[in-house]
Amino acid sequence: MMRIRMLVDMPEGAARNGEPWPAKGAVTDLPTTEAAHLVASGVAEEATEAADEAEQAPAEQRRGRRKAPAEEEG
Repeated sequence: MMRIRMLVDMPEGAARNGEPWPAKGAVTDLPTTEAAHLVASGVAEEATEAADEAEQAPAEQRRGRRKAPAEEEG
């Protein structure tokens, strides 16, 4: 089994084994071959524990610091 996060919403009415596909952003476990195909096609990404924890962290903790623009010399 492979855990993935859906990157897109599947078309309305699309189903997998009679069940609706998970919504965009949802994490689910699928058989490895099926999950790998979705990842390769850009429909999903592999969901790791580290990514799951980062997703659950408050937004202010996820934001990185922006670098100040470089000053021009001259």
